[in-house]
Amino acid sequence: MAHKHTIVICSSAAFYQQVGEIADDLESNGIIVVIPHTARVMRESGNYDVSAHKTWYEKEADYTRKADLMRWHFDEIASGDSILVVNHEKHGQPNYIGPNVLMEMSLAFYLKKPIYILNDLPESSPFEEEIRGMFPIVLNGSLEKLQSLIKR
Repeated sequence: MAHKHTIVICSSAAFYQQVGEIADDLESNGIIVVIPHTARVMRESGNYDVSAHKTWYEKEADYTRKADLMRWHFDEIASGDSILVVNHEKHGQPNYIGPNVLMEMSLAFYLKKPIYILNDLPESSPFEEEIRGMFPIVLNGSLEKLQSLIKR
């Protein structure tokens, strides 16, 4: 039996509702999809209010939870075949890629896993040099392109 491709989605928590929709689309086409733990919790509860989940801003001791969440997702990236960065507009910045996603991309890059970016590269990002240096595959919004690349 052929190996089924596992793609790990990385994105800002602000995009987790869309992440669930993208996961459904990819899974319906035979791709195994892993989404961040908090995205799964948000999806199950229907509560996509990011501030309700980022409790460490109010309670510093909860940063241990933040660290656990990052480690869990790093483990998922290490186990997957590739990553998909979901980068919509956030805070008025098109194609937003924040520092946490940059760290996840860095791990995938280090592990020599393909990095797919859903939308164009962010303009005027302080991380532009690093993002370009990882040679991500830009999908220009096309999940069909991603599926064709994976099925090669």
